[in-house]
Amino acid sequence: MALDPQVVAYRAARAAAGTVPLYRQTLAQARAADLAAIRAGGGDPEPVHEVRDAHVPGPGGPLPVRIHRPAGDGPLPTLLYFFGGGWTLGSVETADGICRRLANATPCQVVTVGYRLAPEHRFPAAVQDCHAALRWIATHADEFGADPDRLAVGGDSAGGNLAAAVTLLARADGGPRLAAQLLVYPNTDQRPGPAPAGEEDPLLFNRHSVAWYRGHYLADPGDAADPLASPLLAEDLSGLPPALVVTAEHDPLRDEGERYADRLRAAGVPTEVTRYPGMIHGFFAMPGVFDAGRRAQEQAAAFLRDRFGPQLPTAPAGVTGRADD
Repeated sequence: MALDPQVVAYRAARAAAGTVPLYRQTLAQARAADLAAIRAGGGDPEPVHEVRDAHVPGPGGPLPVRIHRPAGDGPLPTLLYFFGGGWTLGSVETADGICRRLANATPCQVVTVGYRLAPEHRFPAAVQDCHAALRWIATHADEFGADPDRLAVGGDSAGGNLAAAVTLLARADGGPRLAAQLLVYPNTDQRPGPAPAGEEDPLLFNRHSVAWYRGHYLADPGDAADPLASPLLAEDLSGLPPALVVTAEHDPLRDEGERYADRLRAAGVPTEVTRYPGMIHGFFAMPGVFDAGRRAQEQAAAFLRDRFGPQLPTAPAGVTGRADD
């Protein structure tokens, strides 16, 4: 299928603005441009009953976390969400809009983890941080108002990669038991693929983007064979939590995400996979630009709602909470 008309318009606007690909910018420029683009494309941030920042212990020092809590008393089902950005860009701010909408729509508590970024902190620092945050929240659930029996992990792009890796570590540790994993166009195979057959579109996420991020993240190309970097290469995927895998038709990560979904299913893991036609990498974070982004977030909320089960908090009718920042 051709690019969705909204993607065509988005691409034209980037061309008119003279947008420079992130991989041709300095790291500082790319980090600022990435956050600005996500804020511009995310639409108006939804009010949430409570949003607060905190820290949890991490292997390299305290980790910032942002807690999005919908209306409702008592322990809440909780999603740990890992932001995208190629392990190189991003912060708790990057996923704020996504987390607000998932918190309201599911409803559940959503905790974003500010893991260490590459190239300052290369693989496996980000994986270790995300796993440490999960373990801390699971063992200190009372402090977070979290239901330790209804925990899930999720993320988009590099965040989806980290979520998948964390499920492998949680299984190896014997817990915590996870109710679900939400993997949005995840990186699952860090091994370099074949060179592109033709020109790569510099106005959209492309294979040059993938290679740029990988080069920052992996200190040694051999690390690509580690299942914590490339979950698709894990020998055994059985016993992992039920998964929703979201992909975009015009995304260089599409096939590896769908192969991972196939392997999860073959291992007996309940798995849903949806390819959004005409869409590009990043659409999930941009519901203000792409209607498909809004639909995909609604699908993610429905999946989490189903996997968390009954006794979810009931938000009041109308506005779901107060704006707090």
